[in-house]
Amino acid sequence: MNGYQLIGAIADKTDGLWTPGPGSVYPALGLLADEGLISTTEDGGSKTHELTDAGRSYVADHAGELNTLWERIAGPHRGFLYVQPEVEQLSLALQQVVLTGDEAQMAAAREILDNARKAIYRLLADDTPASQGDTPAS
Repeated sequence: MNGYQLIGAIADKTDGLWTPGPGSVYPALGLLADEGLISTTEDGGSKTHELTDAGRSYVADHAGELNTLWERIAGPHRGFLYVQPEVEQLSLALQQVVLTGDEAQMAAAREILDNARKAIYRLLADDTPASQGDTPAS
């Protein structure tokens, strides 16, 4: 793979939770090459990277550690993927209020956000948000 393909593969492997930039990937590739774990070939201006025999041996010797790496990176944050669309929609709606709303609308939006935050914390406390009267209408 070339560097950009690796960036895409990492983003796919972590369900989009981590998309490293070229400024992190290319120096890492350089270090792996310096250690003899990958080889780099250039074809028509595009560099591709491949594990060397030493790299394959390293992967085999550290398979357990490497297999859990993705879960350590993405595992604790996977829940964010579940609510990401709603958070994005909320952010867009809030942006519209901030850009075009008057003072009263912005104050109302702040109150709605505050009530939503409290309702979400009540979920963790096993309290029923509806019984508190702070749940914003849908």
